[in-house]
Amino acid sequence: MTFDIARIADPLFVSENRLAAHSDHRWHQRTEGDSEQLLSGTWRFHYAEHPDDTVDGFADPSYDVSAWDEIAVPGHIQLQGYGRPQYTNVQYPWDGLEDITPGEVPAHYNPVGSYVRAYTLDRPMEPGERLSVAFLGAETAIAVWHNGVYVGYATDSFTPSEFDLTDTLVEGENRLAAQVFKVTSGAWLEDQDFYRFSGLFRDVVLRRRPRVHVEDIHVTTDVAADLRTAVVRAQLSLAGSGSVTATLSGHGSEPLALADAGDGALSVELEAPRLWHHEDPYLHELAVEVRDEAGAVSERFSLAVGVRRFGIEDGLLRINGERVVLLGVNRHEFGVNGRVITREETEADLRLLKAAGVNALRTSHYPNNSFFYELTDRYGFYVIDEMNLETHAMWDAVVRGRLTVDEALPGDRADWLPALLDRAASMVGRDRNHASVVMWSCGNESFGGADILAVADWFRSVDTRPVHYEGVHWDPRHPETSDVVSRMYAPVTEIEEYLATHRDKPYVLCEYAHAMGNSFGAVDKYIDLAYREPLFQGAFVWDFADQGIALTDPDGRPYVGYGGDAGEAPHDGEFCGNGLVFLDRTPTPKYVEMAQLYQPLHVTVDADGVTVRNRHLFTASGVYAATATLAREGVVLTAAPFVLDVAPGSSGSVPLPVAIPDQPGEYTVDVAFALVAETDWAPAGHVIASAQGVFAVEGEPRAVSAPALAPQLIDGIHNFGVRGEGFTALFSKLHGGLVSYRAGHGDAGRELLRSVPKPSFWHAPTSNERGWDMPARDGQWLLASRYATVAAADPADGAENPTATVVGDAIEVAFRYALPTTPASESTVVYRVGGDGRIDVRVTARPGEGLPDMPEFGLMIETDAAFGHLRWYGEGPHESYVDRRASARLGVWEAEVADLLTPYLRPQEAGSRTGVRWAEVTGADGFGLRLECAEGMELSALPWTPYEIENAAHPVDLPPIRKTVLRPALMRRGVGGDDSWGARTHPEHLLPTGELEFAFTLRAVRPE
Repeated sequence: MTFDIARIADPLFVSENRLAAHSDHRWHQRTEGDSEQLLSGTWRFHYAEHPDDTVDGFADPSYDVSAWDEIAVPGHIQLQGYGRPQYTNVQYPWDGLEDITPGEVPAHYNPVGSYVRAYTLDRPMEPGERLSVAFLGAETAIAVWHNGVYVGYATDSFTPSEFDLTDTLVEGENRLAAQVFKVTSGAWLEDQDFYRFSGLFRDVVLRRRPRVHVEDIHVTTDVAADLRTAVVRAQLSLAGSGSVTATLSGHGSEPLALADAGDGALSVELEAPRLWHHEDPYLHELAVEVRDEAGAVSERFSLAVGVRRFGIEDGLLRINGERVVLLGVNRHEFGVNGRVITREETEADLRLLKAAGVNALRTSHYPNNSFFYELTDRYGFYVIDEMNLETHAMWDAVVRGRLTVDEALPGDRADWLPALLDRAASMVGRDRNHASVVMWSCGNESFGGADILAVADWFRSVDTRPVHYEGVHWDPRHPETSDVVSRMYAPVTEIEEYLATHRDKPYVLCEYAHAMGNSFGAVDKYIDLAYREPLFQGAFVWDFADQGIALTDPDGRPYVGYGGDAGEAPHDGEFCGNGLVFLDRTPTPKYVEMAQLYQPLHVTVDADGVTVRNRHLFTASGVYAATATLAREGVVLTAAPFVLDVAPGSSGSVPLPVAIPDQPGEYTVDVAFALVAETDWAPAGHVIASAQGVFAVEGEPRAVSAPALAPQLIDGIHNFGVRGEGFTALFSKLHGGLVSYRAGHGDAGRELLRSVPKPSFWHAPTSNERGWDMPARDGQWLLASRYATVAAADPADGAENPTATVVGDAIEVAFRYALPTTPASESTVVYRVGGDGRIDVRVTARPGEGLPDMPEFGLMIETDAAFGHLRWYGEGPHESYVDRRASARLGVWEAEVADLLTPYLRPQEAGSRTGVRWAEVTGADGFGLRLECAEGMELSALPWTPYEIENAAHPVDLPPIRKTVLRPALMRRGVGGDDSWGARTHPEHLLPTGELEFAFTLRAVRPE
C-alpha cells in the first residue's frame, strides 16, 4: 500500500489505517507509564511550500536526514521560522489567492512539513504485544511511514491520529516519518477564528498494547430521581482472551467490587452517593485489572468517575435535579506558544477561571488536549465539548447571497458527511467518560443542513448528553438538530421577547459579551436575566485570552502582534484580541468585572444591613468567612467578622455589622465572603463574593481657616494675570486659555501646566466603537476637540471674548470657543480663581442641533511628565466606565501614570476611573496638581493624548513619555460590548445630547 497525495483533495479521504477512536484511559502493565514512550522532543525537519517540493524517499531508513533542520515537537511550523503565522477570522487563508472550490487544495502554496525521528524501544516487546504511535494533534492532516513503509493517513487536527506499527517494527533503531499538510480537503472544515498554523502541535506517543487489553471503556452513571442511589456501569471492549475485574473507591471505607452485568459490562450500585458538581467536583476512582487466560495480570488502569446526573428535565438544564445557570467562558487552546499548551498551563488557566466564579467552558471550536478534561473533572466545570467543525466563510457566502442554501458547506452534501461523523466519533470516543462534559456540540458557525442533523442524531444514538448547535438559528429547516436554543450575541431584550412566546427549550448564549479591547459593558443585564427567567440558562463570554504572537519591532523591542503583523494576507487585524486576560494571562479589568458578576453570592449593603441571595445550588453561605470593613476616605476605622448562613437558593439578611459614625462625611462598608481553607484553585482568604455600601452623613461643614486675601487681576495687552498668596495664573487673550498656573511667583515658582487646557469631546476609539464606525459618525467631535478656536467678539451684543471680572473675593476669567462642527457648536470654559490659588472650572458645551452624542465631555489638561504619581479618592483600583463599574470600589488608590493605560492588543480609550471625588498627580519633589469634584467625576490620567493613543497600532508604538495628560470629565461613553461589529453602548450609558455643563476644582499641590 502506498500513499497517494492526490487524495488529500478528496473529502471522502478522511483516514486510512487509523485506529478506531477509544477512551483516553492510560493503562500500564507493571508500573505507571510503562506502556508509553514519549517521542516529543527534537525531530529532523524539511519544509516545502508545496507537496511537489517534498523529498522523495525521505521515510526510508537509508535516506540521510542528518543535514536537515531540527524542529521542536510539539510546536507550530510557523512559529519556528517556516512560513508565516496567519490570523483570519471568517476568511479562508487562501481566499483571493487561489481559485479553488470546497475540497480542493491550493495549487501554488500549500506548505508541507516532513518529520523524521529515530527511536529505540525502551524495553523489548513481549509476546503478543502490539505497538502503536499516537499523534495527539497534527494540523491539518498527517501521513505516516514506519521504517520506510506507509502505515496510514488521518485528518482532523484536534483528535488523536493513531496507527499500528507492530508489523513494521524492527529490532534496534526504528525510523518514524510523517508529512503534515497545511491544507487538505479537511481544512475546509477548520475555518475557526484563530491563527492558522500547521505541524505537530501536541505530543507524539508510542503505546504498547498487551496481548489481553481493554481497548475501550465506556463509564456511565445513572443517578436515581431522588438522588438516593446511583449505578456506575463500565462497558468494556476486550481484545484477546481473558477476564476483567474492577473496584470503585471513594464510597465508604473499602473499595466496592463491580459485578458482571452481562455483554461485557460491569456495574455497582451506590447508596447515598456523593455527587459531582461544580461546587463539589468529587471524583470516585474506578480501578480496572485485566488478566489473561492463565490468570496473570495483563494490565491495570484507573479512571476518575464523577457520579452525576445532567440533562434536560422538566424543560430545563439540570445538574443533580437542580436548575443550573452556566456562567461560562469560551476558551481557545492558545498561549505564548500558540496552540502548544502544556498541562501546567492549562491547569493555571482553570485555576484562574475557577477563582473568577466561572462554572462552564466551551471548547471553542474543537476538542482540547485530553488532559483538559481530566482537569475540568477535577476542578469542576460544565464543559460543552465542541466538534472540530467551522465553515464560517461558506456560511458567510450564503448570508451574502454569493451561494445558495443548497451550496452551503457541509449543508446537505453527502460527500462531506463521513468526515463529520468521523470527527464526532473521534471526540465522543475519547471524551465521553468525563463527568465535566455535559453537552456535545456539532461545531460552530457552519450554517445548517442534513449533515449536521445527522451528526446530532448520531450523538444521541450513542450517548445521553444534550446536543448543542447554534447554526439552527440561521438555518431553521432542522430545529431538532439542537436540544437547546443556542444563540450568539443576542441582546437581552431580544432574548426576553423570544422567550415570551417560545417555551419549548432551554436558551443558552454560546457566545456573548464580545470582550474585544476595552469592552464588557452592561453584562450585568444578562446575569440578572439568567436568575429571573428560568429558560435562560447562561452564557459564554467570547473569549478567555487574547490570541497574539511574540514579535520584535525594527528597533528590537518585543511586542505582541496580531493579524498582519507577520506580513500575512489576508488577515483580520486585532480581531483576535478578545481576551478577559492578556496573552501572558495577566487579568484585564474585564476579568475582574466578570468575577464580580459571576460571584455565587449576590450581596447588597445598604442602610438596612447586609443581604445575600445565595446562587449556589448545593452550598450554604455559612461555609465562608464573612467580614465587614468600615472606612472613611480610604482610612479603615474598624472591621468585624459576622455570620450570615443562607441556604442554597435562598436569601437572608443581617443588620450592618459595623456602626456608621455620626460625624459628617462619606463612609464605605465593604463586605467580603472568603474561603476559610485553601483549595486546589485558591488560597485561604480568597474572596468569592463582595459588595460595598456608600453612606453619606450630613452635617455642619468643618471649620475652615481664615479666607485668603482677594487675588489681584492684571489686565494686560495680551494676557489676564491673576496673582494671589503663593501662586500666579496667566490667561492668554491670544492663545485662548490658561497658559500658566504656577505655584509661587516668577522663576522661583513651579509651573504646573504644559499647554492650554481645552474642552475635550473625544477619546481614542475602542475596538467596539470601530466596529460600528464611530470615527466616521463622531468625527466632528474629534475636530471640535483638536481645532476649537476662540470665538470672535460678538458685535451684535458687544460681548467680548475672553472676559475677566471680579466676582466677590475671586476673579472670573471666561473663554468662549467656536467648535468646527456642522452645524456649528460652542463651548465655554470659565475659571474662577480664589485668593488661595483655588481655581473653580466650569465647562459648558452647546452642541449644534442634530449632532450625535459625544464620546466624552470634559477638559484636557497637559502637565509635566514628572507629575507621574496618581493618588485618587474614587472608584478603583482598576479602570472603570459607566457600564462596567460593578467591580470597582470607592477608596483611596495610588498608581503610576505610566501604568494606567491598560495595554490592550491595540491602543484605545482605556484607563479611566469613575466616581472620582479628588485626585492628585505629583512628582518626587511633592509638587503637582489636585482636582476635586464633590459629585464625582470621571478621570483619565495618562502619558498620552487621545490622538497619540489612536495613532498607535501597538503599545510599543506609543511615543516616549513627555507629559502627563489629565482628562477630568462629566462622563465618558460606556464601553459597550454586546458585540464588536455593530452593537452600540446602551442608551442609558451615553452622554445626553443638548447643552452640558461640568464643574470641578483645580489646585496646586505643594511639598508638605
